[in-house]
Order: sequence, then structure tokens, then C-alpha cells
Amino acid sequence: MRMVFRWFGEGNDQVALWQIKQIPGVEGIVWALHDVPAGEEWPMDKIEAVKRQAEAHGFHIDVVESVNVHEDIKLGRPTRDRYIENYKRTIEKLGQVGVKVICYNFMPVFDWIRTDLYRELEDGSTALFYEKSLLQNIDPEVLVRTIADNPKFTIPGWEPERLRTLSGLFEAYRDVTEERLWSNLQYFLEEIIPVAARCGIRMAIHPDDPPWSVFGLPRIMTGQDNIRRLLRLVDHPSNGVTLCSGSLGANPANDIPAMIREFGDRIPFAHIRNVRVYENGDFIETSHRGADGTVDIVGIVEAYHDIGFTGYARPDHGRHLWGEECRPGYGLYDRAMGIMYLWGAWDAIQRTKKGR
Repeated sequence: MRMVFRWFGEGNDQVALWQIKQIPGVEGIVWALHDVPAGEEWPMDKIEAVKRQAEAHGFHIDVVESVNVHEDIKLGRPTRDRYIENYKRTIEKLGQVGVKVICYNFMPVFDWIRTDLYRELEDGSTALFYEKSLLQNIDPEVLVRTIADNPKFTIPGWEPERLRTLSGLFEAYRDVTEERLWSNLQYFLEEIIPVAARCGIRMAIHPDDPPWSVFGLPRIMTGQDNIRRLLRLVDHPSNGVTLCSGSLGANPANDIPAMIREFGDRIPFAHIRNVRVYENGDFIETSHRGADGTVDIVGIVEAYHDIGFTGYARPDHGRHLWGEECRPGYGLYDRAMGIMYLWGAWDAIQRTKKGR
């Protein structure tokens, strides 16, 4: 297991590279060019600038999260080919600087969705929270107005124009079924996987977060059967998955250790985090400690150990601790503690397996 840490870049992240350097066992940063709109080709000078910043602190840039997929590709519009060509050129540039894994997602309109960024836990820390009933059966047009008026709602900010065109996007997806979305994903993969393979890069799709339909939009990366189908669409080692225990863990029916054992050779990148799922379907993100949530974190680490996992892993969303001001879910303290919990579990399992 090769430990990495997500970093949003100078001027865009309150966590500094020198701070990340002091977390034991972290060898690289997980990065992206967050100022480049989805669908545009990444400029080489900006890619090389991140590489220099990382290497100055002894880090590699093997993992990119994310090269975002333009909505026209997901919708299967005629314009998708232009955006796919831009995507291919970006893959080629990333291969030139040594990138090994590209994480991406195929979620319509929204990336991850939460209803409260700072829900207080029993210990006084705060974390990302999802209130299921708040979003059930909501009219998308009501949602557009709600986002403008209610700070409890959030959507990721990597594509600002979405805030101005939400109504149009909902309308565009009105006739997009899950099967049509699968077809559009297959078209995309058939185009980019040969390029990724040639460049020595593994594409790793991120599961939907949460792993069910929201606002009536189709979602297809929700569990074991769907991951199995994805890997068969283009059956090549460069077509893989970012196995996120927090996203998949929001549905307690998902057996994540079983997924690791089945798909191990197609998991180049792992997000390991915990959530506490309530009986009504709400969930909140917790510490990485297994007892604090619903996800079997130790069982997950053991599964990775058992398959001889040599891919990249990072702690995912953390709590907000000790008054830290940070991007929601991406503070330094809880993610650093999460890494030490994961290493502790890994070392204990390794010691036990050796019979010591």
C-alpha cells in the first residue's frame, strides 16, 4: 500500500506541503488543475508547475484526482468527440510527467452531495452530513432556488457554470436512463482506454456518492454488480476503479472487503474512510476508527493486505478538529490521524499474518 494525500494546490488549500511531509509514510500528493474547466485540455506549463512544487518536498505526482468529464460526454451529445479529444491529449501530457493513475467520475450534474458541511458530532467536532429525507422527492426546479437561498446545500465548485445552468442540465437529463448513461460511458472508455494504456496510465472511476439516484438523475456506480459490469465494458487493466469505502459504505448492503478481493487487480487507487449510517438512511462522516462508524475499516485494510495490494491509498474526508479552518472534509488533522490508524491496522495485520 502506497500512501498519498490529496492536495488542492498553492493558494487553494490551507494545508501546506511541508505539513503533509511530516505525516509518516506519505510519499505523494493527489492533485488536479482545479482552475481548468471540465472538457478543456490541461496546459503543460501548469502540469509541470505542480510537479516542481511536489518534487521540491520529495513527493511524486503519480495520482491525479480528477480529470473531470464534460457533461456533453455523459449526455452523449454530438459535441462529445471534441471534449474526448481534449481528454486524450490531457492523458498524454500526464503520461509524459509520470502520472500512473487518473481518478474520474461519471456522475450526472453533481459530484458528491451533502446537506450540511458542518454537522456537529458528540465530541464537538464537525463533519459532512447527508439528510436523506431532505432530498427525497424534491423537484429539481425547487432545488435550483434552494441552492441559491439555503447555505445547507452544497455542490462541488469545480465547474462554476453549473450553478448558472442547473435548470438546463436537469432538463437535458430528463430522458437519460441508466442504460443510456452506461452506453455513453462505454463510448467514452472505448475512446480513452487505448490512449491511457499506451501512456502507462490506469483510469480509475470513482463510485457515485451517495450510491443511489438523487433528484431523479441516473447513477450507475453504486455497488459490486455495477463495478463488475464497468470492468467488462472494456476488459483491460487500464480500466479500473477508485474503490471508495465511504461512498460505497453509505449503503450498508455493500460488502467492501468482498469487492476488494474480487476486483483487487483492477483497483489502482483506494479511498479509505468511515461513515456512520443511521436507520433512516442519513449518514455522517466520522473518524477512521472502525468503532466510530458503520464501515469495517480494519476488515477493509485486511482485505487489501490479503491481496498484496501495492496500489495507492489515501484517507478521504475527515472531520474538522480543534478550530481548524479548511476546505470542508479536507483538513490536516483528522486525515493525518486517519493515516496513522490505517498504518497501525496494516502493521498489526502484517505482524499477525507472520505469526509474531
